[in-house]
Amino acid sequence: MIRSLSYVVPRARVAPLRLTPLRPAYRSALYSARFYSDAAKKEETKEPAEEESQKEDDSGTNELQELQQKLQGKDKEAAELKDRLVRCVADFRNLQEVTKKDVQKAKDFALQKFAKDLLESVDNFGHALNAFDAADSKHSAEVKELYTGVKMTRDVFEKTLNKYGIEKIDPMGEPFDPNKHEATFELDQPDKEPGTVFFVQQPGFSLNSRVIRPAKVGIVKSRD
Repeated sequence: MIRSLSYVVPRARVAPLRLTPLRPAYRSALYSARFYSDAAKKEETKEPAEEESQKEDDSGTNELQELQQKLQGKDKEAAELKDRLVRCVADFRNLQEVTKKDVQKAKDFALQKFAKDLLESVDNFGHALNAFDAADSKHSAEVKELYTGVKMTRDVFEKTLNKYGIEKIDPMGEPFDPNKHEATFELDQPDKEPGTVFFVQQPGFSLNSRVIRPAKVGIVKSRD
């Protein structure tokens, strides 16, 4: 039998590792290098951020200017529309007033042509009555009754005309008015005021204060 031999290998002794402290100069250089490296990284990170922030500021400024320009344009447009609206309202109100006056005139003078046609009948009544001398006692009772009937008919006819705004113009003794009277002749009248009406050849008529036929008159001649 072979006897096994065991050999015991002694452990090697390892000396502990000792760190030699860095010298102050090396330490300062290392810290400086690290500081510059961190500062460079921060600067590199800062520059894109500042550029992006500057772009955002420029974009915001441009957008604000555009909004201000649009607001000014809208204000100008609103002022123009308001001015047009005020003008349109004023024009519409003026049109309403003019239309109202035109309608009223049309109502007031709708009978003008018809009234002018009736004036000849009124004149005929006057001619018939003027041909009769009521003071003459030679007239028979029938003639006097006829005169009275014609006079009553004329009075009723004139009242009907007055009801619709047709009024008679009889300016006897009044000053001459060229807007209402038509002078056909002049005569000296020592006992009358110059320029006054002393004779009515044909009475005039007005419709709602508008003369539709002037009165034909004779006036007193001026002494000059």
